[in-house]
Amino acid sequence: MGEDGVMGRDDGAPGAGGAGTAFPQDAPDACDNGPRPVSGTGPEGDTGGVTRGDSAEDEAVPEAAEGARLQEVLKARRAKLDFWRRRGVDPFGRRYDTTHHARDVVEQFGQLEGQVVRVAGRVMGLRRHGRAAFADLQDVSGRLQLLARVGPLPEDEYRAFLELDRGDWIGAEGTVIRTRRGEISVEVTGFVLLGKSLYPLPEKWHGLRDVDLRYRQRYVDLVVNPQVLETFKIRSKVIREIRAFLDRRGFYEVETPVLHLIYGGAAARPFITHHNALDLDLYLRIALELHLKRLIVGGMERVYEIGRVFRNEGISTRHNPEFTMLELYQAFSDYEGMMELTEQLVSHVAQAVHGTPVVRYQGQEIDFTPPWRRLSFAQALEEMAGVRLDDVLTEDGARRVAQERALELTKDPTPAAVLDELVDVYVQPRLVQPTFLYDYPVVLSPLARRIPDRPHLTYRFEALVAGMEIANAFSELNDPDDQRQRFEEQLAARARGDEEAHQMDEDYIHALEIGLPATGGLGIGIDRLVMLMTDSPSIRDVILFPLMRPRD
Repeated sequence: MGEDGVMGRDDGAPGAGGAGTAFPQDAPDACDNGPRPVSGTGPEGDTGGVTRGDSAEDEAVPEAAEGARLQEVLKARRAKLDFWRRRGVDPFGRRYDTTHHARDVVEQFGQLEGQVVRVAGRVMGLRRHGRAAFADLQDVSGRLQLLARVGPLPEDEYRAFLELDRGDWIGAEGTVIRTRRGEISVEVTGFVLLGKSLYPLPEKWHGLRDVDLRYRQRYVDLVVNPQVLETFKIRSKVIREIRAFLDRRGFYEVETPVLHLIYGGAAARPFITHHNALDLDLYLRIALELHLKRLIVGGMERVYEIGRVFRNEGISTRHNPEFTMLELYQAFSDYEGMMELTEQLVSHVAQAVHGTPVVRYQGQEIDFTPPWRRLSFAQALEEMAGVRLDDVLTEDGARRVAQERALELTKDPTPAAVLDELVDVYVQPRLVQPTFLYDYPVVLSPLARRIPDRPHLTYRFEALVAGMEIANAFSELNDPDDQRQRFEEQLAARARGDEEAHQMDEDYIHALEIGLPATGGLGIGIDRLVMLMTDSPSIRDVILFPLMRPRD
């Protein structure tokens, strides 16, 4: 190997791609003409891993033959390890310093034409045309064509280039040119193998379509489905823009414990773990709320955290047992201040990601331009479900409504359970454009402040978009006596079998006794927000490694 990892002269091993090759090739997999990863031409009559046409490889391969072909391909790729090692090349590479990404070369062609660049990425296709070969190099920014031919490359290096397989990582140095067909390319003067791919990628035309397999093997999904990589690049930008937005407004980003002695801040079942040294059962947090409000008590005034929370619940297109939440708290504010902050924050994120506050989600245009629609809980319940709120606030009334509407409840028909189900079934699906559903009943809001002249209601809202909740906010309850009473009511619900009811948290009540000022609090589900920004129908599409049931 020459300087900077450029391939040196052949060490006498059988020529790559030439006569005397002593091992079966993995030709079809290296092509970009749609070969299946388990099909191939076999060890006889191979052309060194380059395209020879696109007819035979596109034909369906019987399942029995696929297994045999796959084993042949795997054997061929293993054999190439020996080939590279006989050349004195480490097939798993070393450091390689690049000067540009693929997109840089294409977008800056006017300045870079004739200049030498160094790029690195994964080989996604290899085509031979006479005494030249073309490779598609894919990096995080996109794809770029490489041109290899004898002259700029010594002949033995050119023959080694032909032994690359689809999926191999390489670094390449060369001159930026435009081919006779007008394709911006890098004419390779040296290359280095940075990582040998020992297992074939899914073929080009059909990609990785098995949804279950996509989630289990996200590393493959990111390689062969470019739109998936783009989704997670947008996710990163969404989080970055949220931080920038809040930092500019004087919020402090903080970190709070994941392991809790007492769980709270939401209605959910926790995951339980055990600390061996202390011989102590602990809970993975179900929310960030109670520790963040302790910080307001301590005088930090504006705090936020973007963190994972864990809820021992079912899995659906909108639920994953671990997910990412933004929670923030602002002293001297209230839920109306949180409404303004929510619509400004989300519209800012949409503008930063798409250049407009209007996004397209599942065939519908969603306009995040402030102000958003405001709809009271009681009004929505009466207009959309045909139920008066007062009729559900008693135990008897709740049972009657549940029977009349044939609600499918997973718990006893308490007012809280029935109201929650009515909103899920009748209200939420009908709210497509961003809407603040506000003034929630106390029975659904154990941590929100009561409305003085309507004490059965609280200063709470949820932001609903495209039929799903993306945000939840309160004027925070800061009366320690009222909070104790709410916790006691939650304990009574737990005694009746409600496993999602809050526990008593004496330390939090003590913090309120020290003094929590009037405070606005807001939680936004990052995953659902990213779903909206990327037109993704399932939460699993925006979580890199969603929880999956083990395969048998």
